[in-house]
Amino acid sequence: MDGFATTSGVVILAGTNRPDILDKALLRPGRFDRQITIDKPDIKGRDQIFRIYLSKLKLDHEASFYSQRLAALTPGFAGADIANVCNEAALIAARNESTIITMQHFESAIDRVIGGLEKKNKVISKLERRTVACHESGHAVAGWFLEHAEPLLKVTIVPRGTAALGFAQYVPNENLLMTKEQLFDVTCMTLGGRAAEQVLIGRISTGAQNDLEKVTKMTYAQVAVYGFSDKVGLLSFPQRDDGFEMSKPYSSKTAAIIDTEVREWVAKAYDHTVQLVEEHKEHVAQIAEMLLEKEVLHQEDLIQVLGERPFVSVEPTNYDRFKQGFEEENGETKDSTDGKTTQDDRSIPVEPKIVPVSVVKGNKAQEIAEKGTRYVGALSVKRKCAIKGWVLVKKGATKKNII
Repeated sequence: MDGFATTSGVVILAGTNRPDILDKALLRPGRFDRQITIDKPDIKGRDQIFRIYLSKLKLDHEASFYSQRLAALTPGFAGADIANVCNEAALIAARNESTIITMQHFESAIDRVIGGLEKKNKVISKLERRTVACHESGHAVAGWFLEHAEPLLKVTIVPRGTAALGFAQYVPNENLLMTKEQLFDVTCMTLGGRAAEQVLIGRISTGAQNDLEKVTKMTYAQVAVYGFSDKVGLLSFPQRDDGFEMSKPYSSKTAAIIDTEVREWVAKAYDHTVQLVEEHKEHVAQIAEMLLEKEVLHQEDLIQVLGERPFVSVEPTNYDRFKQGFEEENGETKDSTDGKTTQDDRSIPVEPKIVPVSVVKGNKAQEIAEKGTRYVGALSVKRKCAIKGWVLVKKGATKKNII
């Protein structure tokens, strides 16, 4: 920098949220020539930030128990958002005259940060309330039977914020890449509310406006940005954010092809969603009635009606981390016999291990114990066995009774 001696030992730092509008002269060599991009924290970063704020609160578990689970629930949150969640949880606990802060308080705080204030006293007619229940039930059921849809955490018809009459909350995986099949399933899940209104009620409402906006942006991106369309070809026309683009960088003929492709893709996704809702019409109606009765349903409630999701992921999801914490990740396993940490080399084939499993209600494994560690839930058990090459057997059974 001009005006500083080379031996002064001064380091000059500057920060901005808009590096694209800086004068290029500022960034030339010898000035601010080294740029460090600081993105929003990933799940491990959020875990560490949560631990800092949770250490100041009175909890019913250790800070690491909550930090790991809350980090999985808050994708895209910055440090200020995390601080806000912790403050809101403390306020909610104080209003409830609770001396300690529990997971329920944190979940309510996240709902408030994401969706706004709860408005239970908002006047809604019975017809509108039933429409909202069918709409949210459609989202839940459509996503349940789509392989690449995000795992559902809860669904509610309690109004929040200025416009939302209900919403479904998911635990998305922070994928760096998305395939065409994944985006198609996400599109179908987003259209599940409108499809449920059409199938169950026989008429549609304005409640799907936000869903349609998301679908439109998502589909235009697939066709015009990601090169997924055969008709448009391997071309990409990303929208510029600097405001200097006066016209579209393609002809009117290409624009017409893009518009036609988007309409066809959305229509195809909607037809698939309507067919899916028709197949599970009874389930959609049953969950809608449960929403009218309880107002809030969690994943455990959906499992009672729909059963376990028919898709098992070998990779741990953010929902698994929410339920179990960061359990044996990065290939490391803890041996409780000698206290040593060993590296799990999964590239070497292993002999399937017979593991005693308590089985309740048919073949659904309820819990499994291995080296002093308990894994609860049939889905968790199946995934853990798939990763480690184990074979499930009924408790006390022989090798002939392998399930």
